[in-house]
Amino acid sequence: MTNPEYKRLKEVIEMLRHPEKGCPWDLKQTHESLLKYLLEESYEFINAVETQDFNHMKEELGDILLQVLLHANIAREAGHFDMEAVCETLADKMVHRHPHVFKDGEGTSSVEEVLTNWDKLKEEEKGKKEREIDHSYLMFPALHSALKIGKKTEKIGFDWDDPTQVTYKVEEEWQELKEEVLPTTKNKARVEEEFGDFLFSIVQLGRHLGIDSEKALRAANRKFIKRFNQMEDLIKAADKKFLEMNQAQMDVYWDQAKKMEKAGV
Repeated sequence: MTNPEYKRLKEVIEMLRHPEKGCPWDLKQTHESLLKYLLEESYEFINAVETQDFNHMKEELGDILLQVLLHANIAREAGHFDMEAVCETLADKMVHRHPHVFKDGEGTSSVEEVLTNWDKLKEEEKGKKEREIDHSYLMFPALHSALKIGKKTEKIGFDWDDPTQVTYKVEEEWQELKEEVLPTTKNKARVEEEFGDFLFSIVQLGRHLGIDSEKALRAANRKFIKRFNQMEDLIKAADKKFLEMNQAQMDVYWDQAKKMEKAGV
């Protein structure tokens, strides 16, 4: 890149990793120790996108780029690869997987055709797997892994025909979970297993309804926090102390906050 700010940023990162003059914290970092920060910054960027906070998006993209540059510098220092090699590999991959843009020049008829060709080219690059579904599907957050597994089984024809059939499966898993929760049979390991089965079936129902479970749950989390904060404000406005109230008393203000939310207040 010829962008002067990108060049300056690379120099800043290289200085942070300088053996004699660098920052002790940055010098201590490894690929493994930095992983949690890459995850955290990625989720913070997701939140910025979902809330349409463009200043926050700009900042969090920078934080993600910081992680990329740190990993590239650590790899360069060990003699494995550098940032130029990362960019070269990515550019080559994008050109190869978009022949309709860079080679034949004829374009493509639909997004579906692009995705089909993408999977075909990806398989050619990496070689066909011995198994259609393997442990590589477990490298993502659990809800997303369940969605990817469901999409794969759909592609190979091992799937329900419609959402109604999945609803029956959800009800079946819910009944099995309720049976395990009964005081007379309660076993934590069995409850956890059935709870997992129930969650998996819920994700598949969402898939059949065109809903991304991770996205839906994040929206539900945001809604809860917004309503909870509104409830706190109502309690403060009533000159009462939140921590001195019981569940029934808080429910009164929760219902008020819920009504205000639906009224668009």
